[in-house]
Amino acid sequence: MLKRCCWRHGSLAESLGEGARDVLLTADPVAKAAAARALSARWCAGLIALADGPEPLPHRPARPARPALLPASQMPKRGRAGSLRSRFAMLHAVAHIELNAIDLAVDVAGRFGPAMPPQFATDWLHVADEEAQHFGLLSGLLEQAGGGYGDLPAHDGLWQSAQATAHTLAARLAVVPQVLEARGLDVTPMMIARFEAAGDVTAVGVLQRILQDEIGHVAIGNRWFRFLCHESGTNPVEAFHGLVRAHFRGAVKPPFNDSARLQAGLTPDWYMMLGNGSNPCET
Repeated sequence: MLKRCCWRHGSLAESLGEGARDVLLTADPVAKAAAARALSARWCAGLIALADGPEPLPHRPARPARPALLPASQMPKRGRAGSLRSRFAMLHAVAHIELNAIDLAVDVAGRFGPAMPPQFATDWLHVADEEAQHFGLLSGLLEQAGGGYGDLPAHDGLWQSAQATAHTLAARLAVVPQVLEARGLDVTPMMIARFEAAGDVTAVGVLQRILQDEIGHVAIGNRWFRFLCHESGTNPVEAFHGLVRAHFRGAVKPPFNDSARLQAGLTPDWYMMLGNGSNPCET
């Protein structure tokens, strides 16, 4: 259970939207992670005002010159499974996801927080803080391997989903935490097994930490989605199916980590119906 942070509604020097915008417009990855953690700390200290209405946020977050962003279909192969090159590529891909996840969490707090109870922003800035920590841990692993973030190309699919749901909170909560982040719950155990087989206990520990935190992040998305459905009197599972089919370009594919998804509030009836390849938005 996350603690409830202090907050103020009034004429403070910085609003939630302004703080979010500053993080989103920070291009350097290390500086972005630090800015997100600082924003969360200032919010919890009651130093940021919850403005009366939404404030304009950038259409896209600032990004460093590297890595090159490619369509998913043009991403290079990671190399032989279990090889050092393949493991480096996996860590680099996860680091890229975590960097995007910082922006996604900050964006949802700043974009939709003013219209929601203060705990909403508290929850999502906590998520941003943890995503920033994850990026730092993964950057350290990449450096230990003799490289760094930006050495390999990456894809831009996560932020494309954010753009597609920029004006609808229910759609954002359906697609980003409960489809995209939930997919991380499915694939991370397989990555952990590969690093265990290679004897890389440090990477195993980092990935296990990320998996546990991500269960909590998906749970936050599920909880606030249920809140919206309760407020509107809609069935959450039916609403989820409709929003995913309307706003997610792809299929929700197995295998599923049922136990981790259940911990996050996603029982099989949430996602099994979406895993049959019938999604009309599939590309």
